Amino acid sequence: MDELKSNWAGNIAYGARAVHAPSSVDELQEIVRRAGKLRALGSRHSFNTLAASDDALVWMGRLDRVLGIDRAAGRVTVEGGITYGQLCPLLDAEGFALPNLASLPHISVAGACATATHGSGIGNRNLAAAVSGLEIVTATGEIVTLKRGDADFDGAVVGLGAAGIVARATLELVPRFEVRQNVYLDLPYGMLVENYEAIVGSAYSVSLFTHWAGESIAQVWLKGLADAPAAPAEFFGARAAERPYHPLISMDPAPATEQLGVPGPWYQRLPHFRMEFTPSAGAELQSEYFVARADAVAAIEALRAIQDRIAPCLFVSEIRTIAADEAWMSPNYRQDSLAFHFTWKPDWPAVAKVLPLIEAQLGPFDVKPHWGKLFTLPKAEVQARYERLADFRALLQRLDPGGKFRNAFIDDYIF
Repeated sequence: MDELKSNWAGNIAYGARAVHAPSSVDELQEIVRRAGKLRALGSRHSFNTLAASDDALVWMGRLDRVLGIDRAAGRVTVEGGITYGQLCPLLDAEGFALPNLASLPHISVAGACATATHGSGIGNRNLAAAVSGLEIVTATGEIVTLKRGDADFDGAVVGLGAAGIVARATLELVPRFEVRQNVYLDLPYGMLVENYEAIVGSAYSVSLFTHWAGESIAQVWLKGLADAPAAPAEFFGARAAERPYHPLISMDPAPATEQLGVPGPWYQRLPHFRMEFTPSAGAELQSEYFVARADAVAAIEALRAIQDRIAPCLFVSEIRTIAADEAWMSPNYRQDSLAFHFTWKPDWPAVAKVLPLIEAQLGPFDVKPHWGKLFTLPKAEVQARYERLADFRALLQRLDPGGKFRNAFIDDYIF
């Protein structure tokens, strides 16, 4: 269990004195009852101290079962530790799909939803938006059940692990569908600025990969529905790729999901990477920032103004869109958003100097950081961005009055 005492990238040591790995909800409840303070772990894909604990950790990886599919209602109920890579093929075989997926299928359902993790697409909300029900083990070891429409549901669904541990979640499904993925190279920045909305709205899911250098976007990944019109040979001045690509052009494309317009199941195209390849560990850092989609062009231009400071620390950056949702602590709460994702070289001292520059450039757009990524924004600024923060605090105090699920990160950025 020693590998569970640090995060996926190895840049955060959790410091926990004990790591539990329950294989039943009853066992989970008993662990919570006995614990002083604890935090839950999923796939450990947070790059900051959100999941850290000096006391106890509960790894949810053994609670990974599908508990049932309600075909009439179009819903599936799963245990909190299941990953999307485990769940999606089972859904597809039953004729169902989730409307959106993140870049990696290796991440856990509960952890992704708790942090408002997302994919891309102007009509696609973050992964938590598919949740219609939660069963949460609270500080006393009891289970609280919340359903969409309940007063506390929109606070708990992006709960940052602070309300309790999600034992089970119910997700709303759509009929299975197929997707074609096409990649284009060297999109001129001028074309992006002039045609931003047309570009990000041109497919079901659109991702722009850039190195913040030169005068073009390196790659555009269009994930279009298989029954949509065929992808064009040229895309706003970008040329169609003639072979598969990795988001990092110099890397082997084998781990990337299939391209060149070959249709395939939703879960094999919406992520950028295949489940059968283990993600690299310890070789990168990540940050991500959200602004209103209405400010997209101005925000892109603001970052271009400091691209010479960004590029030396960077492996690659991704620009993508997310539709508005109703979760209180989602960066997209009632706001269609643009996200700037940065995959950094593993040099924290250098990255720590660049992040304040990025945050200053995006400050006029009320920037919000991803809860599970690296950022340096002052606590007060983060708190000021969330209009339902007081309601969220009150919810946590009702469900966890003694602060069993709180850690330094939660204390700093929520309380």
